[in-house]
Amino acid sequence: MNLDFNKNEDAMKMALSQLRARFEKIAQGGGKKAMEKQKEKNKLSPRERINYLIDKDSHFLEIAAFAGYEMYEEYGGCPAGGTVAGIGYVSGRQCVIVANDQTVKAGAWFPITGKKNLRMQEISMENNLPIIYLVDSAGVFLPMQDEIFPDKEHFGRIFRNNAQMSAKGITQIAAVMGACVAGGAYLPIMSDETLMVEGNGSIYLAGSYLVKAAIGEDIDSETLGGAVTHTEISGIADYKFNTEQECLDQIKKIMGKLAPPDKNIYNHASALAPKKKPEEMYGIIPVDSSKAYDMLDIIGCLVDDSAFEQFKEDYGKTILCGYARVEGWAVGIVANQRKIVKSKKGEMQMGGVIYNDSADKAARFIMNCNQKKIPLVFLQDVTGFMVGSRSEHAGIIKDGAKMVNAVANSVVPKITIIIGNSFGAGNYAMCGKAYDPRFIYAWPTAKIAVMGGDQAAKTLLQIQVSALKSKGKQITAEDEKKLLDEIKDRYEKQTSPYYAASRLWIDAIIDPADTRKAIAEGIRAASNNPEIKEFKTGVIQV
Repeated sequence: MNLDFNKNEDAMKMALSQLRARFEKIAQGGGKKAMEKQKEKNKLSPRERINYLIDKDSHFLEIAAFAGYEMYEEYGGCPAGGTVAGIGYVSGRQCVIVANDQTVKAGAWFPITGKKNLRMQEISMENNLPIIYLVDSAGVFLPMQDEIFPDKEHFGRIFRNNAQMSAKGITQIAAVMGACVAGGAYLPIMSDETLMVEGNGSIYLAGSYLVKAAIGEDIDSETLGGAVTHTEISGIADYKFNTEQECLDQIKKIMGKLAPPDKNIYNHASALAPKKKPEEMYGIIPVDSSKAYDMLDIIGCLVDDSAFEQFKEDYGKTILCGYARVEGWAVGIVANQRKIVKSKKGEMQMGGVIYNDSADKAARFIMNCNQKKIPLVFLQDVTGFMVGSRSEHAGIIKDGAKMVNAVANSVVPKITIIIGNSFGAGNYAMCGKAYDPRFIYAWPTAKIAVMGGDQAAKTLLQIQVSALKSKGKQITAEDEKKLLDEIKDRYEKQTSPYYAASRLWIDAIIDPADTRKAIAEGIRAASNNPEIKEFKTGVIQV
């Protein structure tokens, strides 16, 4: 082990320690007092509900745990977006689980809550996965109603999705374990089956206080919309239970009777462990994101038997393309090569930059994988496309557009892992969020921005200094340095994976050692949906 490896490993372990510490704080939800109130009502926390529901010793892949991170601080924050969600196994069946966190503002919906719930429904629809809603919410967070209520991607879209998912035959089960108020009352009723916990679960369009204000009727919440009312009088709910555990047991029984998914169309073989330990990746990724390293070393830690069959190995060397297996699943890998390489003409090419030949190669490989129905895995550490007269005259825009076209029109599942830099159009070409990856994850080393921090800060500084000088202000060297540091700090914060995760630009920040598991779970999820469209690219300039 060399000194650089040890430094890199130490930095990664510190980053992972910080990740765990921040997650532990998020997992406390609305705090100790709010959790104690749940216990007083004989209610489990959302994570306890999920842990009870999923199969023993199975893995729960949590999605968007950092949704809302460091947002809405004027309202006391919104840990995990007020919802715990992810992919787990119930009675042996892979499914999506969404649980409101009543300890966070009574489970009220912030704008990020709506975005997170829509993302979970999208995962369910794309992969034909059953979805289980564990409902315990006071409805829309009224101080921010204008940002959650009326638009296309707001609260109402949830119920539109309920209807479309039902039409597609996707199983939806709703367990009402607490409040289910106003517009939110439609979610369990638009699900296939509705379960309620007596004494705590309630469903109504307007609570007792609003009913009193609106029509003058005095009525308590349980009589208005409790489990007995909806199972014996209105017929809205299908089952009632004395405890949450009994309710969750019934969900297990329902899931155990679902028909198995259609036969998988993606190639799967017996899994083999990589010859290199996944933890070796900790020492490979440089602390300084501008430094070079060999992406083949990363791939060797991720794929079965460390076997990677390169496509066009000696052409377009700043992008690696090739076939491999991850936990038995056949995949096509498109990865940015970060070490300095020689082009076919003997010129030195910077690592992490997409050149004409690299874009051309990647586009062809992506089309091949679509033709063969092989899922794609993108390993991003990209600073963008090559600039300058030589690249422009060679048609870098044309070649880049060819690659973007192939990514955009891909019909096989795409899974993106942001390892390091994800800058500019490189983010798009390597299947960033805008290009509909089935799942997109980031390592703690990820940076997502339109350009690198130094370049962006200097550009923004020039703009600000020019604006100040045009107003007749004198700018000293000290003033410039202070401005540059402020801009840099702000920009660096915005490039952080936590900033991206809080806004759902990525699904989760993961430990590099868990990457194999995340990729395999993603392809396993996709295999539940055997329908695959015809691959068409439209017009491409050759």
